[in-house]
Amino acid sequence: MQSPMAAAVFVMICGALIPSAAAQSWPSTGVRILVPFPPGGGTDIQARLLSSEFQKRMGQNFIVDNRTGASGLIAAHLAVDAPPDGNTILFTSGSISVIATLHAKQMKFNIYSDLQPVSWISSTPLVLSLHPSVPAGSVQEFIALAKKSSGKMTAGGNSAGSTAHLSAEMLNQALDIKSTVAFYRGGGPAVVALISGEIDYIFATAPSVMPHVKSGKARALAVTTPKRSSTLPDLPTMASFIPGFESDNWYAMFFPKGTPRAVVDKLNAEIRHALDTPELKAFFPREALDPVASTPEELTALLKREIPKYAKVIQAAGIHVN
Repeated sequence: MQSPMAAAVFVMICGALIPSAAAQSWPSTGVRILVPFPPGGGTDIQARLLSSEFQKRMGQNFIVDNRTGASGLIAAHLAVDAPPDGNTILFTSGSISVIATLHAKQMKFNIYSDLQPVSWISSTPLVLSLHPSVPAGSVQEFIALAKKSSGKMTAGGNSAGSTAHLSAEMLNQALDIKSTVAFYRGGGPAVVALISGEIDYIFATAPSVMPHVKSGKARALAVTTPKRSSTLPDLPTMASFIPGFESDNWYAMFFPKGTPRAVVDKLNAEIRHALDTPELKAFFPREALDPVASTPEELTALLKREIPKYAKVIQAAGIHVN
């Protein structure tokens, strides 16, 4: 007959082995990476690069699943409702820090408690970009034009409540102008609208707009980060012309709540490895992205800073969605 002490030791050993076994066996099947925006935007581009690296290392398919709509809520709800077995990942942008305020009535989950942070992947400035027909070659000229043409210019927004939208609203507030913001279903379609001349300007993520800037189909004037981008050193900051104007976009991965910590840690380690590969090391500076590779706790801290910041912008602008 087994003694109580032996039984307790057995339970302790099993408890220590289970997380290790979970990490070693994951992934045992294909993994879905939910992306809230269409192909072509900054989130989608990075998701596909990372999925390729994961597949090489772990021998399972990592399939990018673009689930667009509701400013990212559709993909987020799918992630929250998925089994916490490591087979569903949410890869989203900084827009998730906006929906807690803007879509509070539509949300079926709590960002802090129903999603398991894995890693803050990267960060990129938003780039104030114009259609070439807009007669402004500098931020000063654009500000003068925007004031003179108040009510006549159209800005682009990835979707209602996106950082591109809120940046345009911040500009309206700072300059006391009334530019119309037209919404699209993601960064890719919004940039297409810019280069086609459908809109006049946009605060676009660098990965989605810089190829068009390089080809001459768009004109970049400034970045929205507080300091100049190391990969776009010739572009001034918006804050150097409009004090306090600061907005950026970041990308991060989450699991559903309850995913074993060992699986979280394994994916975190795989992210760090992927960001250190020659492919991604070459891609990131080319697209004005800064790799981060944070801990889950650092991603949580980021959310706690970003959500209140954008809540203030939304409330000051009186932004509402149905």
